[in-house]
Amino acid sequence: MIPDATPPRRIHVSAAVITDADGRLLVVRKAGTTAFMQPGGKPEPDETPAETLARELAEEVGLIVDAADLEPLGRFTASAANEPGFEVVADVFRVDIGDQQPVPDAEIAELRWVTAATASGIEIAPLARQYFLPA
Repeated sequence: MIPDATPPRRIHVSAAVITDADGRLLVVRKAGTTAFMQPGGKPEPDETPAETLARELAEEVGLIVDAADLEPLGRFTASAANEPGFEVVADVFRVDIGDQQPVPDAEIAELRWVTAATASGIEIAPLARQYFLPA
């Protein structure tokens, strides 16, 4: 019997759950893409998932956090938003940014604070939509 699908190719990332005082989730959209997703990204060689996330938050949205202070939420899998045929495997962390204000930098074109209700008109990446978008 021939399998009807090849196994998905995987992209490993670290991703942040950052919420504001109103319980909204921070999502970002990279330049040249349509889907909003949690901030984060792919690891450099020899980085831990928490180190990856701390570096990516500084590069993408100007947030300075200590990798040791990130709260691991687990590993989650979903379809990749911008790479058809891939799935994303994300080490996800809750991140307390205190009174820091994120600003788009590097490849980030836009950021928004959303809930399920306010995100209804925009494309949300499967990982954020399935697991982390607050009601």
